Parts: sequence; C-alpha cells; structure tokens
Amino acid sequence: MTIDAVLLASFGGPEGPDEVMPFLERVTAGRGVPRERLEEVSHHYLALGGVSPINAQNRLLIEHLRAEFGVRGIDLPIYWGNRNSAPFFADALREIAADGHHRVLAIATSAYSSYSGCRQYRENLAAALAEAGLEGALEIVKARPYFDRPGFVEPFAEGIAKALLAFDAEGFPPDSTHVFFTTHSIPTSMDETSGPEASRVAGGPGLYERQHLDAAGRAIAGAATISGMDAPDWSLVYQSRSGPPHIPWLGPDISDALREAAANGTEAAVVVPIGFVSDHVEVIWDLDNEAQETATELGMAFARVSTPGVEPAFVGSLVDLVEEATGGAALVHEPNWANLCSGACCPNARADLPIIVGG
Repeated sequence: MTIDAVLLASFGGPEGPDEVMPFLERVTAGRGVPRERLEEVSHHYLALGGVSPINAQNRLLIEHLRAEFGVRGIDLPIYWGNRNSAPFFADALREIAADGHHRVLAIATSAYSSYSGCRQYRENLAAALAEAGLEGALEIVKARPYFDRPGFVEPFAEGIAKALLAFDAEGFPPDSTHVFFTTHSIPTSMDETSGPEASRVAGGPGLYERQHLDAAGRAIAGAATISGMDAPDWSLVYQSRSGPPHIPWLGPDISDALREAAANGTEAAVVVPIGFVSDHVEVIWDLDNEAQETATELGMAFARVSTPGVEPAFVGSLVDLVEEATGGAALVHEPNWANLCSGACCPNARADLPIIVGG
C-alpha cells in the first residue's frame, strides 16, 4: 500500500487531576479490575500533578519524526491519536480525511506482539473508522512490531553500559551486579496466545515473552561490547500488574526479583524498562519510586536506564518503518521476526472484533 499519511497511535494519559479517574476507567473498561486498584493507581498520577508525561513525550517524538522526515526527503504529514484520551483515534481519523488523505500507516508506541500492545490497536482503529463514518474512505495499516530494530535496542545497550561503568568505578564490578529488564506484566493466557498460531511453542513461553528475551539478550551483548566489560547476570521481570488476583499473570514482579537477588548476594541493580518506549507514569512510579525504594531497603545500589524516547537511533528506526511502507527496501530482521501480524494473531479473549490490517 502506498501511504499518504502517518498516524502515531498511542495509549494516552490524563493532562489534569480531573481527567485521572475517567482515563483509568476507559483503560480498564470490561476487564474486571477492582475499584480499589484504580484508586491506588490514581494516586500515582495525582502525585505527578494528575498529568501523565506520555502526551508531552509523544508531541516531542512527532517533532523529531518530522525533522527526520525532512532529512530523508519524506513528504508525509504525521498525525497523532490515542486509545484512552484526547486526541482520540476517531477525531484523528476525521482530521486525516478532512485533509484529503486516504492511506495511513499507523505506528503504535508499543514495540511488541500482544493483544493489548498490538491487536487492540488494530481493533481500536477499525472501531474509530466506523465511528467516524470513514469505512471505505480511509485505509489504515498498522506497522509491524519493532522490538527487533537496532535503533530500539541500542539506547538500552548504551544506558546499561553507562550504568555498569559507573557501578564498577564505585566498587560494584559486573559479578556483583544484576541487570533487571522490566516490562508490563500481562495475563499468562495473553502471553501464550501472542503472535500467530504458527509462532507458538507448546509448553514454552509465548511470543510476547520471547520477543522481550531476544531484545534483552541483544541489549546486554551490546552493553558488554560498549563497556568492554563482562556481561553481568540478567533476567526478565515484570511490573504494573493490574488484573484480578485470581488470574495468573507473568512474573516475577521487579520488587520480588530484587529481594531474591539481594538474598543471593547481588550488591547492585541496573533496571532496564525494555518493554517501554518512553518514561511514562508506570516507568516513573513503578521503577523510580517503588523499585528504587525496595533496593534502598535491601542496601543495593540502584540505577535505572532511560527508555529510547527521542534518541536519534530510535527515531531513525521508526522512520525506517515508514520508508519500508512507502516502497523502500524491506528491512532485515535478525532473527526473522517479520510478518508476524495476521487475522488470527494475539486474539481477543472476550470478543472477535473487526481489525485493520497489520504489517
């Protein structure tokens, strides 16, 4: 498909205290999340003034994408829409259509394959087309997951290397340090059904987990090369669980993993939010507050690596996806994770809803 516009598709967030609870209610609608959990999470946002950093971060990312478009001679407009807050997807699509565009590449601010991180965006955009009355007038394709793009992994590798060198100078060599790669926990059933059926491994981790392990492994190898030091022990852990307690979710939680590592003699922790593209509320609260507090209580040195944000390598990797969609050379994926999206991938456990095309 030849595209004539790009849509940055994101999660959304409140931009004032009065927006916090309505936002959280939209996020958790139909998921059985206890009211007390919503109230608990609302305090995280209110502690930051009721404003999520994610919207400002997306505005900044769009500025950097436009600048890189200019460098590469890409003459395409970039729009922005959210799942859970203004500007909502339907409003963004109305604007795109009003400006005379017909074929849109949607890039989500989620790098991995899962229902909530990929397929749900495809459902949301299909629903937004119907809400806006634009079915048949506007065609949208969602860009493929990009966790394997070098520009996504490189900023993490550089951050880990910086932390390892700093810890070594403080008397914490790699053999006393553990690197904790964190991502958003999801129900184990969602992990098991992530990706197309052909990609699933009977009795093994789901594609969501395997993709994170792949990205983490490449980040730790890159950090060792950059720092010139031996790679420390590392593990994939989880954060931000929000579902009913009786439903199994991926673990261990970051704080539990810190406690276990301390009991086994780890003296320094490098925490890497490998599952996220920007430093939004869940990164700031769960890691910079709760995880760091746990590490301090355990007497462990603590460093948290930044997310890719608007690092040039990451911005470039997103623009690579645009160039591929506009007829440029197909991107090389190592290993070959390409063409993961299909009509049956990452199924919705509650209902079979219409979806847009996935890349």
